[in-house]
Amino acid sequence: MLLSVVMYKNIGISNTDIALYTSWLYLPWVIKPLWSPFVELFRTKRFWIVTLQLLIGAALAAVALTLPLPNFFQLSLAVLWLMAFSSATHDIAADGFYMLGLEEHQQAAFVGVRSTFYKLAMIAGQGGLVSLAGWLTESSGDVRHAWSVVFVLLALGFVGLALYHRLTLPRPPADRPAARGGRLLADVLATFSTFFKKDGILVILGFLLLFRFGEAQLLKLVVPFLLDPPAKGGLGLSTTQIGFVYGTLGVCMLVLGGLLGGYAISRFGLKRCLWPMVVAVHLPDLVFVYLATAMPDNIYVIAAGIAIEQFGYGFGFASYLLYMMMIADGPHKTAHYAICTGFMALGMMLPGMVSGWIQQQLGYQHFFIWVCIATLPAFAMTALVRIDPEFGKK
Repeated sequence: MLLSVVMYKNIGISNTDIALYTSWLYLPWVIKPLWSPFVELFRTKRFWIVTLQLLIGAALAAVALTLPLPNFFQLSLAVLWLMAFSSATHDIAADGFYMLGLEEHQQAAFVGVRSTFYKLAMIAGQGGLVSLAGWLTESSGDVRHAWSVVFVLLALGFVGLALYHRLTLPRPPADRPAARGGRLLADVLATFSTFFKKDGILVILGFLLLFRFGEAQLLKLVVPFLLDPPAKGGLGLSTTQIGFVYGTLGVCMLVLGGLLGGYAISRFGLKRCLWPMVVAVHLPDLVFVYLATAMPDNIYVIAAGIAIEQFGYGFGFASYLLYMMMIADGPHKTAHYAICTGFMALGMMLPGMVSGWIQQQLGYQHFFIWVCIATLPAFAMTALVRIDPEFGKK
């Protein structure tokens, strides 16, 4: 989804269409709780992880094949949809695999490390591959050929990693299909019903949906803002510069923030860390108000602003991940965590879908001011959540 925003912007798709259609790619993560019980009931998490990685690699290759075609936009979106469903299902299995293999205090301590490797993948993709796409475009003058090469390389790397994981992933004794009763549908419904019977479920759902309400809108327009020329209110960076500033430096700061966030929670517990982390996520959004107002042309000033925003987001987002783990804890933790991430994805999808239209109505400067206002519901929900004082402590 991150690469598709840059690719579509390079090819000339409008901000409204980019935000709307790439936000729809969140839908598989929204509805993945509908089939998460089946992942628990059939085969091991390890089996699902490896098999789906191979499918995602094949889908990445298929994106490359659609790029030279005249109806590329529609075909590439269809392939990305298939990839998104595979990835969402992989998410279910990988999240369950993480929780099955670690004790609670280890989950808190290693959430930053887990997030780090996710972010390293983002550096390789959003940083390295975006920079490569920019360089290939400048060298060949053919933006579609450049992105075809990028997706072929990504597909080859992904299949190679899937084969590596087939050999090296551990086999936790607890990783086995959940016991099934006589009626599969009844088992699935029981899994769902136990989640929605949790104490304080309305506050839980409100927190999951609104924590990223502002960020969901910001995320879709950062790359278009950096790419658009000053005449359109953007900063006019090249694709190669974005690969470094946002995809490499920004993600490195995201990684550092995530590591420190995971350490802080394991040291002090989620309850003590929650408010500082919520502030850390949302207050740095003011950086984009500054960038859209001052319109600096100094790449170092832009890079510093991006670094501050990304560090704060990485540090604070660890609290959201641990909150979901706390809510999911219990006999059906894999399925319940999938339900949590489904609501998280819904909270990203709906605001993201309209963000492009809002930006085109307001312009970048007023749009980023709106984003800051849109963070207020997250603070309101934080005041309502209840957290075990000992949760997350080592």
